[in-house]
Formats: sequence, structure tokens, C-alpha cells
Amino acid sequence: MSKYLNEESITPEKTPRKEEEVEDTVQTNLETELLSAFDPIKRMNHGFKHFKIHEFNKHPDYYRKLAEKQEPKFLIFACSDSRVSPTNILNLRPGEAFMARNIANLVPEFNKLKQAGVGAIIEYAILALKVEVIVVIGHSRCGGIARLISLPDDETSYDFIDDWVSIGEPAKAKVIAEHPGASGEELQTLVEKESVRNSLRNLLSYPYVESGIANNTLKLLGRYYDFVRGKFQKLDDDDDDDDNKPTTNIQESD
Repeated sequence: MSKYLNEESITPEKTPRKEEEVEDTVQTNLETELLSAFDPIKRMNHGFKHFKIHEFNKHPDYYRKLAEKQEPKFLIFACSDSRVSPTNILNLRPGEAFMARNIANLVPEFNKLKQAGVGAIIEYAILALKVEVIVVIGHSRCGGIARLISLPDDETSYDFIDDWVSIGEPAKAKVIAEHPGASGEELQTLVEKESVRNSLRNLLSYPYVESGIANNTLKLLGRYYDFVRGKFQKLDDDDDDDDNKPTTNIQESD
């Protein structure tokens, strides 16, 4: 890092102009790359250069401290959907959140013999990293939830997907029982939201979660990101979240 800092401080009067020129060039290249034929290597290189110039090089002390230790406050469960990046939609910086992303942002019940990957994430986040908040973020037009709703009628066969999304079956059953006339987009949205609540209930089956809540060192939050309308909605019973009662319109937020 000192190498870059030394290079940037050769001539104080001329450096700002040179930095601005480099930033403008990288930004232009990145925008051009997004509009041109897809080249994965160029896309990654331009993306990293943009991060290095606009973030890493501008905050050396922050990244030097982060290199020594991570102390995230959040554990976030979110969908693998490319349109749903918690880092972007919540404006998170590296080091703020421990991430767990999967199909349909599902959290299974505690089971040492199955879904060990999710269990390990939860255990490590609470016992080793001491996170203070676990957030489950659902979202609009979720393909995993659409698959869950289609079962068992759809004859298409998958090796892993159907078994995984079946974690949300209790949510689907609850919605159908409470809204027997729901269908199409309405049904999809209802199941997407209830699935978040179901995952929050499943989190309570983990002893570390139960202990954290009992000791008042851990909080569970549920949210729903509607990327069609640009809204971030509250789906839990936490009364302290004044900014999300009942919804926050991202387009109108600072």
C-alpha cells in the first residue's frame, strides 16, 4: 500500500489532476465495458480498478485495520439472485456484514446431519464473530419461491433445487391456508414474505441464536426488497425500527 501512497504524493499540485484523470478513465472504461460484448476478464479487471481507485486507495487506514480483524455487526441471509446484492442495496462497506447467500434466502431448521453449511455460518457468526443482528432479506420475483410454488405439479427434475426450496414448504402451506383465493403475482409475493418469517422461526431452533436472544446480545430482523418498486419493507415484530414502518421507499431516501 505504501508503494501506491508514495507514487501518489510525488507532486502535490499535480497529483489531484492525475488522480482525477485516472478515475475518469477507469469509469469510462467500466461504462464502455458494460455496454460492449461481454468479456469476463475485462469486466473483473475494470471492476477491481474502480474499487481500488475509488475505495481502497482513498481509505488506507480503514483497510489496514480491516486486514487485522473483521468485526461485522450483521449476519445477512439473502438470495443468490444477481439483482439482490445486500452490499449495494444497503450501501454496506467491506467488514460490516457476514454474508450467507443461497437460493430463495432460506434458513433451514437446526440439524447436525443436514444443511451443515448453513449451520456453520450461523455458529461462526455468533460464537466467533459475535454479530449483533441477523437479517433475512427476501425479495420480489424470486425464482426459488416460484419453484417452491410450482411443486409438485411441475414435472421438471433437478438434482438439488427442489430439496432445498422445500425448506419453505411451511410458508407456502400457511399462505395457501390463509389466502385460498390467491394466485399469480399475489401468491408469489405472499409466499416470498412468509418464507422470510419462516426462516426467522427456523433460526430460533439454533441454540446459539436462542442463547443470544435470551441474553439480549442478538436480534433477528426480517426484510423484503421489492426491486420493481424500489421498496425495503419490514417483516418482523421489532418496534425499534422507526425508519421502516411499514415501508421505506428507497427512491425517496437519502
